[in-house]
Amino acid sequence: MSKKNEHICIFLTAILAVAFLAVVLTACSNNQNTTEAIVKKYATVPIQEDEITRFNEQMFAAAKMHTDPSDYLLGAGDLLEITVFESKSLNTTARVSSRGYVTLPLLGQIEIKGLTAREAEVKIEDLYRAKYIKDPHVSVFVEEHLSQRVTLVGQFKQPGTFEYPSKQSLLDVMALAGGLTDKAGNMVQIRRHSVRPDEPNVLLVDLDELIQEGRTDLNVDINGGDIVFAPEAGQFFVDGAIRRPGSYPIKDNLILREALLAAGGIAPWGLKDSLVLIRNVDGRERKAIEVDLNKAENQEMKIKDADIIVVKTSSWGKMVHGSGLWIGIPGFAGVGYKNPEQ
Repeated sequence: MSKKNEHICIFLTAILAVAFLAVVLTACSNNQNTTEAIVKKYATVPIQEDEITRFNEQMFAAAKMHTDPSDYLLGAGDLLEITVFESKSLNTTARVSSRGYVTLPLLGQIEIKGLTAREAEVKIEDLYRAKYIKDPHVSVFVEEHLSQRVTLVGQFKQPGTFEYPSKQSLLDVMALAGGLTDKAGNMVQIRRHSVRPDEPNVLLVDLDELIQEGRTDLNVDINGGDIVFAPEAGQFFVDGAIRRPGSYPIKDNLILREALLAAGGIAPWGLKDSLVLIRNVDGRERKAIEVDLNKAENQEMKIKDADIIVVKTSSWGKMVHGSGLWIGIPGFAGVGYKNPEQ
């Protein structure tokens, strides 16, 4: 095969890969973009002010107010006392380095950042068992815990930054701040300190769905470094293919066009002809309104308290903005893709 034909084959292969990617993204986007799926994902039932006390009582009942020391999350700066019961010479006190490592006798450096104390014990036991001790028993005691904190801001009774020694859920950390004030709305926003590539960095959770309807899947795990924000009632929320998803205050006579601009505008891969506005009706019923922004009158829609605006995603737009075809030295080419929403 000539070099010219070889380059043509490589180019056609790359084009086919892009086409395949488009098909996959279209299928995924269609599944996630249905109005029914969007309404199921976002909850919009508000909590009335006279229900806040009852909500707090239920929250404290569901929260774990005491933590197990074996669940402590380890991180940079923590001082650990590590005991190997089969050999006193292996006992040591070590501080976790900035990269998350400790240095142990015989084993050298091992990474423990992000592990619980119990998980670290198991890891060290396995390493000693592999080469040195037949049946080791290891204890990890946290003498100083400096690495993990969580911040709660907004309408909490005692907002602030708290020590976060162990794995806890949303209700657990809300209890740390004394529960909600009477001005709190029904949603909380969680901004992740660090996430995996396939996870969003901002989460919206409906507290009424969580407590009143038992949606335990909404009681998400909180990680060290996360920020939990409880906005006042009188907020609207924007998510989906938008530049700055999150919660925003409702100003006088706010309209849909202005609400989208407040969130930075629709992302290049968003569908302007297919937004979903989720709104409460009579305080209880959830209603989804399909909105086509190409119609000027829809841009003038008034925004109400606790409205959630979800901009649907164009699978083709995501592919165009996330994929790339590169051609390097003769005989080499490739296709890459990075989710533009990350």
